[in-house]
Amino acid sequence: MATFAVTYVYSSDTDRLDAVRADHRAYLRALHERGVVRVSGPLPATDGAPAGALLVVEADDVTGALRALDDDPFRREGLVVERSAREWVPVIGGFAS
Repeated sequence: MATFAVTYVYSSDTDRLDAVRADHRAYLRALHERGVVRVSGPLPATDGAPAGALLVVEADDVTGALRALDDDPFRREGLVVERSAREWVPVIGGFAS
């Protein structure tokens, strides 16, 4: 298993984000309980950068990391307008092996 940093960029439709947020968080919480999502949290909009999220995911490869998040309600509802994943190798701190 490897660790991946996944970033989301959210739609600017805050009303729809608010309407789906509880389902989105329940989905990620279930993945956390299964050990797939290690941590997740919002990236607030700042200095012209849109709001989004950072998720730390355990998977075999980058494809698996993204596949694990395919059914995220935010993504299903078209509220994730961009996402990327990159392997992350923590060496210091709570995520380090």
